[in-house]
Amino acid sequence: MSTISSSEALLCTGIPLPIVKLNRATLLVGIVAALLFQQPLVTTVLFIIILLAAVFGRKGSLVFFLGSRLFARQNLTAATEDPKLMRFNNSIAAVLLGSAQIAFLSGSPLVGWIFSGVVAVAASVALAGFCFGCFLFYQFNLQRFRLFGKRVQSNNQQ
Repeated sequence: MSTISSSEALLCTGIPLPIVKLNRATLLVGIVAALLFQQPLVTTVLFIIILLAAVFGRKGSLVFFLGSRLFARQNLTAATEDPKLMRFNNSIAAVLLGSAQIAFLSGSPLVGWIFSGVVAVAASVALAGFCFGCFLFYQFNLQRFRLFGKRVQSNNQQ
């Protein structure tokens, strides 16, 4: 029989906000540094980190791994964010950073920097208090509900 500590139980239910903020700050600082030093390779590294988080969730997230160790005490009492929302936001960032990589490789660095800049702006706005990805997630679910109606309940819930 395995037991789960209170910190592990908390991390199973949601992503603590210190880790969410670390994810946003990592994107912002990384992209700004890449732009200042004109090093698209930094955006490539960010793309790989975010892609792994989008595909594998917490298990593949370097930011989650580091954040859960750096902010272990804060995470115990911190508010949490839905893992689906975090994955949705990371997916948007991965698509934009992936598009930036394609632009850089195809010889269109301005387009690459624009795609990267969109991620940096979204991360900075989210750090300031408005999560645009969260807004899109809400709108996506709202429209899905309007189109398809209520979820079908399983037989044991009827």
